[in-house]
Amino acid sequence: MIENTKTADNIRIPSGIPGLDPLVEGGFKQGSINLVVGTAGSGKTTFAMQFLIDGLKRGEPSIFVTFEEKKKKLYEDMRAFGWDLVKFEEQGLFRFLEYTPEQIKRVLVEGGGTIDSLITEMNVKRLVIDSISSFALLFQDKLTQKESSLALFDLINSWGCTAVLTSQAVQIGPDDLTSQLQFEVDAIILLYHFKKKGIRQRALEVLKMRGTQTTEKTVRLIIDQKGIRVNAAEIVTL
Repeated sequence: MIENTKTADNIRIPSGIPGLDPLVEGGFKQGSINLVVGTAGSGKTTFAMQFLIDGLKRGEPSIFVTFEEKKKKLYEDMRAFGWDLVKFEEQGLFRFLEYTPEQIKRVLVEGGGTIDSLITEMNVKRLVIDSISSFALLFQDKLTQKESSLALFDLINSWGCTAVLTSQAVQIGPDDLTSQLQFEVDAIILLYHFKKKGIRQRALEVLKMRGTQTTEKTVRLIIDQKGIRVNAAEIVTL
């Protein structure tokens, strides 16, 4: 079992993605907000859930907040990887929360509300919000989007969770991605699912991670019956 690793000035939380942690000095920073960006079918939700499963197996209470996924379908999809979310629910370790973007907006106004109480009650360690894109659509201008996103991040930081947020992209261009996001996160991980010579390929890139020495390479991403894994030895040309 891989344990949380401590460096000189921070604690690292394992991502749960085999092959990824050696690329980012042992995992995500404890209490950090990590954004996973990808196109449809790139594996964003699977990545986020695998992060939670890793924590649940360690006995870490976790919450999955979604604007888009239906509980029954998500549970069935995750069972294909051997992940029994019902079991963790029954143990009191896991909660699935289906929110509308408007409800999350109200959470900001209330300063946390019901979800704040639940996180405190459960002593939640890992949090996923899938996806932040739906929340951003509530706001018409970029300034309001940025202010609201920062307010949401401040709230997450106050909870002390290590969080993974997903974001839907029509296409991914590393050169202009950060300007499109319009808000600050601790890390951005890009998931690619592209066609090359008639064959769909998957890849992962760590675009940024604060306070972390990361690879500059785009590496092979694999999704199989066990979930997501990274082959850092295979460099992918986009």
